[in-house]
Amino acid sequence: MFKNYIKYLKDNPKGYWFKRKLFGWGWTPATWQGWLVILAYFVLVIAFARTAGKTAGKGSFFGFWLSLVILTAALIFIAYLKGEKPRWQWGISKKKK
Repeated sequence: MFKNYIKYLKDNPKGYWFKRKLFGWGWTPATWQGWLVILAYFVLVIAFARTAGKTAGKGSFFGFWLSLVILTAALIFIAYLKGEKPRWQWGISKKKK
C-alpha cells in the first residue's frame, strides 16, 4: 500500500504542490513546495498561539482564533490554486484519465 501511495504522489506530470488524498476529500503535499507551505502554516499557528498565551485577556483569545481562521483560509486557497481539483476519492482509481 505504501509503495502504491508513493507511486501515486510521484505521478505528477503537471507539478502540483498538492495532490488529492487517496481516501476522502482534500489534499496532501506532493512536492517540497507543498511541504514548505504546510511547515509555514504550523510555524505561524504556533507563533500566534505563543503570542496569545503571553498576553492575557479576551482580545488575545479573539486575535488567536481570527488569525487561525485567516491562516487556514490561506492554506486552503494555496492548496486550491497549486493542487489538483478536489473530489471524493476512495483509493487509487483503476481507470486511466
